[in-house]
Amino acid sequence: MPETYDILVIGAGPGGYVAAIRAAQLGFKTAVVDREHLGGICLNWGCIPTKALLRTAEIYHYMQHAGDYGLSAKEVGYDTAAIVKRSRGVSSRLNGGVGMLLKKNKVDVIWGEASIEAAPKGNQAGTIAVKETSRAPAPKGALAAGSYSARHIIVATGARPRAIPGIEPDKKQIWTYYEAMVPESMPKSLLVMGSGAIGIEFASFYRTMGAEVTVIELLPQILPVEDAEIAGLARKRFEKQGIRILTGAKVTKVEKAADSVTATIETGDGKTQQLTAEKLISAVGVVGNIEGIGLEKLGVTIERGIVVTDGLGKTNVPGVYAIGDVAGPPMLAHKAEHEGVLCVETIKGLHTHAMDKAKIPGCTYCQPQIASVGLTEAKAKEQGFAVKVGRFPFAGNGKAIALGEPDGMVKTIFDAKTGQLLGAHMVGAEVTELIQGYVVAMNLETTEEDLMHTVFPHPTLSEMMHESVLDAYGRVIHS
Repeated sequence: MPETYDILVIGAGPGGYVAAIRAAQLGFKTAVVDREHLGGICLNWGCIPTKALLRTAEIYHYMQHAGDYGLSAKEVGYDTAAIVKRSRGVSSRLNGGVGMLLKKNKVDVIWGEASIEAAPKGNQAGTIAVKETSRAPAPKGALAAGSYSARHIIVATGARPRAIPGIEPDKKQIWTYYEAMVPESMPKSLLVMGSGAIGIEFASFYRTMGAEVTVIELLPQILPVEDAEIAGLARKRFEKQGIRILTGAKVTKVEKAADSVTATIETGDGKTQQLTAEKLISAVGVVGNIEGIGLEKLGVTIERGIVVTDGLGKTNVPGVYAIGDVAGPPMLAHKAEHEGVLCVETIKGLHTHAMDKAKIPGCTYCQPQIASVGLTEAKAKEQGFAVKVGRFPFAGNGKAIALGEPDGMVKTIFDAKTGQLLGAHMVGAEVTELIQGYVVAMNLETTEEDLMHTVFPHPTLSEMMHESVLDAYGRVIHS
């Protein structure tokens, strides 16, 4: 008879391993299946290693501008192999940490490629077939491929880069984020197709390291999900750094040579131009990993490439759940983690409610950083809100000036009738750390009066958050 678990999770990314650990904490006999790496894309090929690369670029930038701080740094250079090695080392360290956490919580790790053979039905457990994989060696202590059964099956298989027909990545001239994270040498020129978080982060990294970078975006605004005003300020900073940006533009064809690519670009006015660079990064989004799991055979509802759930992880097939990227946007690690917790707590019978996606923060770790939560000004108005909008510039903040980071802005949006905080949007130094203050405020249903009466420490960047609220109500002090 196959080993039977209360909960079996397919995929050990942020959503999957967090769901497994929470399930074990709640007393469920739990296992997680993976075929390649504990921690998933985020830890191994996404969030974490890119931040290591961007940290390197940040330090390199400051070293080049040491004179601005009264310092001297001569003949500043870099070693591409060492940069990549550090980034991969950070991922490896955290990958091992996930394994330790699973072991500590007595979660079994099964190594291989999983497919659901039968869904749980009544008192009968579902069946999962796990085949051997050649993608990566099994971690120490992992269970072998074979047949397993579980009373509840959670699909947390994540997503992969979207490929545009005719512009498929080849790992040589056309890269996805995989190849962009481990360059053998720094390209002297680069085209980036797509200006979402992934595209802009790589554009920022490679420009700081010296490459000539052009970003091509189909929509009229870069960072399309961000507030238009914030995206506009970010664009000015990027262009000042030397990044060329083409919006309302589409790559229609790519021709590859031995050491370059030439992209044909069509603009909104019908004109075309050709740009040549050493490499092209395709950053046009991701698609859910829904294939080969047995979902279609079970009759699980899939729409537009993602698994449909009820907001608590349940699919239309009893006993089968989905969380994280495979369950739809926003495709963010912290969203996946929270979904995993909600899913297993719902299975346990605890009091849960669907996550409010409007309160999920988004962060882009370029230079300058961008962070946001809630509605943009345009979306708030579209939804019929009469709004009060506050703004405060970094140039009015003592800590920002002392840091040598006077460029940026904090923007807050309130419901004029109730004082409800509808959205917060920032561009500038360390805003990815600041945004959580507004996230907490929104979850606590804090009003503008509560925020105005909150004492913020001085001197800090967080004071700008206070001033932005004050500005929305005509009470700003330092601007």
